[in-house]
Amino acid sequence: MNFDNEEESIKEQMLKRLISSSNAKVSSLSEPVIVTDLDFNQFVSSHENVVIDCWAEWCQPCRLISPIVEELARKYTGKIWFGKLNVDENQSTAMEYSIMGIPTLLIFKNGSLVDQVVGAMPKRLIEAKVLSALGIEV
Repeated sequence: MNFDNEEESIKEQMLKRLISSSNAKVSSLSEPVIVTDLDFNQFVSSHENVVIDCWAEWCQPCRLISPIVEELARKYTGKIWFGKLNVDENQSTAMEYSIMGIPTLLIFKNGSLVDQVVGAMPKRLIEAKVLSALGIEV
């Protein structure tokens, strides 16, 4: 086991959580932020355009779309904030949004849920659905 990599991963997760729970807005972030039941509402309401990837460790389709979500986070840095919510560890939020299947992408505009994408899809379809729901033209 490589403890340096594990320690670096823990530091990255702590930084993401600090950013997501901070009252200060950061102008951009090029990768998804880990959100929890405790900071979900604050994260969603703190940014105009938000996409939350609801996933679980055991979910193979979730693993398929994770790189897509990360790529979209890089591509739309400064326009769309992306978060990742582990539904096994954050069941209150999953129940609040009636998440019955994963992966589910929750799409928020100004703090309100405007759409969702359920299941694994190709990048072009996910991207088109997100941009359409948020009213972003490319």
